[in-house]
This record gives sequence, structure tokens and C-alpha cells, in this order.
Amino acid sequence: MKAIETFFEGIGPVYAALLATTFTWLVTAAGASLVFFFKTLNRSVLDPMLGFTGGVMVAASFWSLLAPSIEMSERLYPGMSWMPAAVGFFLGAAFLYMLDKLTPHLHINFGAEETEGMKTQWHRTTLLVLAITLHNIPEGLAVGVLFGAAANGMPEASIAGAIALALGIGIQNFPEGIAVAMPLRRHGVSRLKSFWYGQLSAFVEPFAGVVGAIAVIYMQPILPFALAFAAGAMIYVVVEEVIPETQRDKYTDRSVIGFMMGFLIMMILDVSLG
Repeated sequence: MKAIETFFEGIGPVYAALLATTFTWLVTAAGASLVFFFKTLNRSVLDPMLGFTGGVMVAASFWSLLAPSIEMSERLYPGMSWMPAAVGFFLGAAFLYMLDKLTPHLHINFGAEETEGMKTQWHRTTLLVLAITLHNIPEGLAVGVLFGAAANGMPEASIAGAIALALGIGIQNFPEGIAVAMPLRRHGVSRLKSFWYGQLSAFVEPFAGVVGAIAVIYMQPILPFALAFAAGAMIYVVVEEVIPETQRDKYTDRSVIGFMMGFLIMMILDVSLG
């Protein structure tokens, strides 16, 4: 782990964010590649996987983002340590709310008549990919912001913590790739196209990661706001998208167990490595 940390310290925060989010994107592609071997995945397996994804995102939101935001605020904004985390968290959720309302998309386990966002005649495939793409924006942003915070020498953030966050998000991206590719294959899309759309949903993460890293490097006072912003965006995604998708079948208990396991693993990663 020390060698990996030294490597990331040596390449600079922007390149580190790009490399880390490229890793999370490739893990999504690895999950989507299962479509070459299986045509479908039983909901009894997929729902716990989605629950696991939600657990990782909630744990990362607190341990990797909100807690450092509050600690930074105690030093940067004495007497108002609650303010940056609260404002950033609200703005992150509001940002995803606006994207959710404006961007046509369809959640994985929902029927075609349940399309959200602006009305459109776009194909179901496009709507499914857009749903997961919205999901991945705050994930890439979170990784980039944390690398930028560590590069600024903030004692509340570390390269090891940023690596732990990227690793956790990468782990939960594997079932995301499956969750996009498998439904497409089940609806008659070719294996190659299903894989393509599955990996494409996470293509936005490297861009979001680089933007997050650059923003906080040059605007240090916004660091606690940016960390909380990413946390608010991720929590919004979990509550609005991930959890409802796992509660529409008869495997709700397994989904909850998956959520708890995801939270536990991300917490261990962040506390032990960060």
C-alpha cells in the first residue's frame, strides 16, 4: 500500500484523480463484460449487489467526505464549522435533483412507463445508460476532490484516504456494470452493444474526477464545501435511485444485507487505509 501511495504522490493530484477514476471506469467495464458469458442475472443476485452499491456510497459519503469536511471547517471557519458541510451537502443534493428532473432517464428495475426527467422518445437503452451516468458523476467528483484536498496538504485528507475511496467506488462499480448490461441483453440488445453501453455509463467518472481535483487545487477555501457537495450528491442518488430499485422484488432482505456489507467494507477500507 505504501508503494501505491508513494506513486500517487509523485504524479500529482490531477493525474492521480484521472488514473483513479479510470480504474473505477474499467471496473465498471469488467462488470459489464459478464454479458459475454451470461444472458441474464437473477434478481436474487442483482438486488443484493445494488444494495451493496448503496452501502458503499453511504459509508463513503460520511467517512471519506463529510467527516473530513467538518474537520476542515473547524480550522478554516472557526465558530461556523457546521456551515460548509451543511451548505455543500444541500447544494450537492440540489444539483442531482436538478439533473434528475431535467435529464430523461429510466432506472434499472423500472418499467418503460416510469421514465423520469423531461419527456422524450429516446430509446429505453439510452434512458438506462443515462440513469447510471447520473449516478456516476458524484462518484468521480468525490475521488477528484479528495485527491485535490490531499494535494493541498490538508491534514484531514490523505492520498491513502483518496485511494481507499477510489478502491471502494471501484468495487461497487462492478455490480453497476452488470446492472446496466444484463437488462439490455435481456431485452434483445446484442452482447457487444450491451457491454458497450454498460461500460459507457461510467465513462463520465474520469472527467468528473479531473474537474473536482482542479477545482479544489486552485480554490482551497471551497474544499470543505466541495467534499460535502459530493457527499450530498451521492446520498441523493442512493435514496432516490439505488434503494428504490432494490425494493421492487421479493429479495428486499437480501438487498438490506448487501447494503450493510457494502457499508461495512467501505468503512473498514477508509478507517484502515485512510
